Amino acid sequence: MIRTTCPYCGVGCGVQVQAQTDGWAVQGDAAHPANLGRLCVKGAALGETLSDHGRLTQPMRRARGAAPQAVSWDAALDEVAAGFARIIDTHGPEAVAFYVSGQLLTEDYYVANKLMKGFIGSANIDTNSRLCMSSAVAGHTRAFGEDWVPVSYTDVEQADLVILSGSNLAWCHPVLYQRLAAAKAARPQMRVVVIDPRRTATCDLADLHLPIRPDSDVRLWNRLLVHLAKVGAGSGDFLAGTSGADAAVQAARAEADDPAQVAADCGVQAEALARFEDWFATTEKVVTLFSQGVNQSASGSDKVNAIINAHLYTGRIGRPGMGPLSITGQPNAMGGREVGGLANQLAAHLKLESPRHRALVQQHWQAPRIADTPGLKAVDLFEALHEGRVKAVWIMATNPVVSLPDADRVRAALARAELVVVSDAMAHTDTTALADVLLPATTWGERDGTVTNSERCISRQRPFRTAPGEARPDWWILSRFAAKMGWGAHFDYTHAAGIFDEYTRLTAAGNQPDDSPRLLHLGGLSGMTAAQYDALQPVRWPVPAADTPAATAPAHYRLIATPSRSYPHAVDADWPLVLNTGRVRDQWHTMSRTGMAPTLAGHRAEPVVDLHPEDALLSGVRIGELARVQTRWGALVARTTSSGDMRRGEAFVPIHWNDRTASDARVGALVAPVVDPVSGEPAFKHTPARVVPFPVNWQGFVMSRLPVDLAHTDWWVRVQGAGHVRFEMAGRQIPDDWSAALRRWLGVPDDADWIEAADPEAGIHRAAWLVNDRLQACVFISPRADLPHREWLSGRFGERALSVPERAALLAGAPLKGGDAGPTVCACFSVGRNTLLKAIRGGCLTPQAVTAKLRAGGNCGSCLPEIRTLIADLQPVEAA
Repeated sequence: MIRTTCPYCGVGCGVQVQAQTDGWAVQGDAAHPANLGRLCVKGAALGETLSDHGRLTQPMRRARGAAPQAVSWDAALDEVAAGFARIIDTHGPEAVAFYVSGQLLTEDYYVANKLMKGFIGSANIDTNSRLCMSSAVAGHTRAFGEDWVPVSYTDVEQADLVILSGSNLAWCHPVLYQRLAAAKAARPQMRVVVIDPRRTATCDLADLHLPIRPDSDVRLWNRLLVHLAKVGAGSGDFLAGTSGADAAVQAARAEADDPAQVAADCGVQAEALARFEDWFATTEKVVTLFSQGVNQSASGSDKVNAIINAHLYTGRIGRPGMGPLSITGQPNAMGGREVGGLANQLAAHLKLESPRHRALVQQHWQAPRIADTPGLKAVDLFEALHEGRVKAVWIMATNPVVSLPDADRVRAALARAELVVVSDAMAHTDTTALADVLLPATTWGERDGTVTNSERCISRQRPFRTAPGEARPDWWILSRFAAKMGWGAHFDYTHAAGIFDEYTRLTAAGNQPDDSPRLLHLGGLSGMTAAQYDALQPVRWPVPAADTPAATAPAHYRLIATPSRSYPHAVDADWPLVLNTGRVRDQWHTMSRTGMAPTLAGHRAEPVVDLHPEDALLSGVRIGELARVQTRWGALVARTTSSGDMRRGEAFVPIHWNDRTASDARVGALVAPVVDPVSGEPAFKHTPARVVPFPVNWQGFVMSRLPVDLAHTDWWVRVQGAGHVRFEMAGRQIPDDWSAALRRWLGVPDDADWIEAADPEAGIHRAAWLVNDRLQACVFISPRADLPHREWLSGRFGERALSVPERAALLAGAPLKGGDAGPTVCACFSVGRNTLLKAIRGGCLTPQAVTAKLRAGGNCGSCLPEIRTLIADLQPVEAA
């Protein structure tokens, strides 16, 4: 049994992995302080993703326009080194860049940062964490002088008021949500406030929901600060050690003095705003937890500082049960911040703008040079690549052609570059398709190193399986490249432990209590042997040496004046909707891992655009039908839904689908390339958009064990099943002979065991292909979206043989005697909507009763809000 850390969100859950005859068993680690044994459904399904299918297993070289060819590691790195050296010699170090990822381990991040900033001599290294938490970094640095997170998960449980601002915690960080839910159940007097334009699953726990207008957060928090000043809630003793309080209050009062006007501007009820202000002012233990809804904004840094201002003004920080908590989206976004993964940082929280700090880092690295100006942040980096100012880019463990805003321009930028190098575990992504050199990297289960979660807890990721083919750790790849460039003596690492030791010694260098100490101090972890490193237990920093005192709080706090900013692109008659983007419950980023797990496919199988019913009506689209979502920058096709979560004038589309999983669903291509001027973080939550019909003449789905020809469809989405793949699809052209067309799409031989049923007048066609009485493929076509539930049909692929009655049931799309579980609600235990409704009608009128009968909701709890909704919706009907 191996103890390691989950590779998904910033909660940083510990997991235990055990080898089995048919794969790997994954369960929560009860000894890990982040999750105490809990796992969300994504973590619980990790065993389903441990496959070598689709992996990049050899270095590849590709001439433009040609297929990639396998080469040796030496040949691949020779080409990369020659390309970088040529461009640096001709155009200087600013003409090359690294674009890295919160999926990297801290040791990988450290080596990449050292190589770029200390040896190439440019700060052109940025990370996809720029896209999710750099506004938090900027806010922390302005307020605390350092990127310090002052709250632990235990503080969340101890608080009497928890404010969730721009965070759908129930879906995006389910384990921390369950810790909060358990704390509230134990102490019902705890209050929870959710600040979010949408009514998300997290609102299930809320005592108060403030459905603010997009990007009105600063105005709301400024109003709170005005109220705190008015009622005398400021902490005089604490404020005496801060600066900027008067200016912050004055700036807030200038625009937020009138509570009625602020309530109207924010789109919330005046009474609800007053209640929020009163709760904050009169509650000592307050934690404000914020995430992408705050960070991903043209005013994200100011949102962060407006939140921090309220805590600083009242002194509610740095004590148990209080403070602001930035919850990160990626497993090692924090570790990357610690080692300088952002273009405006040095490692170990040392400042790029400080000559003393630059000299300290250069000396520690024994580097020939050191970057002395900030590099290009993510959006600017790819714009520079498009313009030709950057000639070469090395992309590691991320997929910017999907995830960056204005993603079609990113694709064009990579096509224009002189040299594109991609290190990735997967062979086929939207980004690897544009690589000149592909380098096979290890991934979770094969990597060896550390990550840091959102509460500053450092944990080990340990390998438990052999990497396929010639895949290597990112630090190994970078070190071999450095040797090719002539710097091998400075990158002669043989184990991740040596890199970690070098990094921890840097955190202690020049870090003295009497000389501007840094909070990030890991000197107590220096000098470990490889065996001690392997055995390292989770630990929160700072970790100074036993004889070295370390700072535990900033030397000085600053309140930052945060006047509201106007958004550069406004809605108008042509673009009447504000497009918001985000995650769904059971998927992760661009689905290169979660998309492999059948368990995770049932809850939200295809991209949707969520609208208020009146906006759907005004847009001329019907709920349940396909629609095209358009902005000035791009378009996609998604199914229209109306969850009840949306305000008028707003639309929501999930981020996960890409050109490998859908024909036309890259939401990044729609997002405006607008960034926060301080942090450089893109505004993923606010792009003017419109929705128009996407007419089709037929819709359907195919389930098949073999590849499917999709050339004759106008829209499709790929969904991974157990032992098969499903394609949702639609088209405009109607074949003259549906039977022949379906056989051709599936590759069915003439003598195959082929059964079908059709109603040509109604446009309905159903067919199945069996081999030795075992289901090989099935297909269902209709002019409407009213097709059979997929879950029961998917289960037929696990049957060894189908009898004659079962064949009839197959074409009917449902079992002959009932028993169709319906769409998945609880993915942990594969419990469908129909099963839940039956239990509720049978007397299970509380979530606890449902869990006792079906187990649904008894693991990660992410489905509990939906279960409560089903109970609430059904009871009035049954009572009537």
